[in-house]
Amino acid sequence: MTKITISLIKADVGGWPGHATVHPALKETAESVLSQEKAKGEIIDFKVMSVGDDLQLMMTHQRGVDNAEIHGLAWEVMCKATEKAKELKLYGAGQDLLCDAFCGNIKGMGPGVAEMEFEERAAEPVVAFMMDKTEPGAFNLPIFRIFADPFNTAGLVIDPSIHQGFVFEVWDIMEHKKVMMDSPEEMYDILALIGAKSRYVIKRVYPKAGKLPEDEPAAVVSTEKLYQTAGTYVGKDDPVALVRAQSGLPALGEVLEPFSLGHLVSGWMRGSHNGPLMPCAFEDAVCTRFDGPPRVIAAGFQIAKGMLIGPVDLFRDPAFDLTRQRVHEITDYMRRHGPFEPHRLPMEDMEYTTLPHVLKNLGERFADAD
Repeated sequence: MTKITISLIKADVGGWPGHATVHPALKETAESVLSQEKAKGEIIDFKVMSVGDDLQLMMTHQRGVDNAEIHGLAWEVMCKATEKAKELKLYGAGQDLLCDAFCGNIKGMGPGVAEMEFEERAAEPVVAFMMDKTEPGAFNLPIFRIFADPFNTAGLVIDPSIHQGFVFEVWDIMEHKKVMMDSPEEMYDILALIGAKSRYVIKRVYPKAGKLPEDEPAAVVSTEKLYQTAGTYVGKDDPVALVRAQSGLPALGEVLEPFSLGHLVSGWMRGSHNGPLMPCAFEDAVCTRFDGPPRVIAAGFQIAKGMLIGPVDLFRDPAFDLTRQRVHEITDYMRRHGPFEPHRLPMEDMEYTTLPHVLKNLGERFADAD
């Protein structure tokens, strides 16, 4: 059986208004282009979604990951959406498109990318998580809990098909290196790295020898850092992730459960503040309070011969209402700190924000202290 590839590619090509949400005209532009490509057989299926001010393209095909044609198609869609954004004078039109022309792979050009290739199981549930106002490391805690925490994932204890644990691919996004680590055997070492979420990021998770092929990921996270490409602060990284569930993997409820915490993440307001991550319904993914708080939506699909059966708005469930109330309270508490840490990021994380320009202007006024 031919393997199916899912490509989830996102970019901020214009906010409406400010950084709040995506204008419907941008989605319509994307749907028009992708509908034509689907009719020609270039892709099997697609969905156009959004969270905050980020336009999200989810496509299925049989071309594998890092395919130039698929990445080129996504770039074309983002460019046409940018043209519409400029026509409407939307804020930050095309801010995530850091290059003038497509060069064969969209990675390193601004947009975030999460792709996985696998052979469909008899039933193939997949969750597309999309975040706004945060960074790739925001996925570290929930992905770890999904695949390594027995207090979250009961199957790690009672399901023989996942009892052996999983393999984590962790990236050092500063040194551009990666390491493969086994859980539960190296759990403490994994935590030693991924707790430093601004540097060490979970990129992929793989099953161990068992019910599923070891070379087919169970989860993948976008790890693109805009400032590393642009050399200066141009916007938030706003990551996405794809997570498969059930039948030799964590159950759907185990995949969603870590987001019931509302954990603290970095990247709120001007990419310079910490705040709680709110799991919300599609319709509530509009960031307004202090351009936030950070949001995550969960789009649930069944994959059937490459067709995307869905999405189901998984965080619309009122079972997450208590989490949202907690996030409101944490948001209020964090905001009371104003420009003080830990609401504002520590200085080492502010290097690529606009703060260095302020410090540069003060530089010559500093004198030796007694």
